[in-house]
Amino acid sequence: EVQLQASGGGLVQAGGSLRLSCAASGFTFDDYAMSWIRQVPGREREGVSCISSSDGSTHYADSVKGRFTISSDNAKNTVYLQMNSLEPEDTAVYYCAKMENNCYEIYDWGQGTLVTVSS
Repeated sequence: EVQLQASGGGLVQAGGSLRLSCAASGFTFDDYAMSWIRQVPGREREGVSCISSSDGSTHYADSVKGRFTISSDNAKNTVYLQMNSLEPEDTAVYYCAKMENNCYEIYDWGQGTLVTVSS
């Protein structure tokens, strides 16, 4: 059974930082890309960042480029999202997602963790 357990969300002031973690299990971690996707109620999900399993390359939405950093620890089957210089527009539920290995398609996502950025 695929499990994607996101954690690390919370309330932070604009300009602050958070680090999200996602513990993955139930699949061969090295065979898939991992990503973070966020959603505000009533809006479409937005892909935030992805780390590829084919070449280790990283991808970022323009809105977070230069502020967020995705990384993974294969030994722990865990992916992280370091979020710096947070803005109120970053407020959303952040979901950890299992992806096609070049970040082209979402296969599964977890329950998410709420990030709230106050102005």
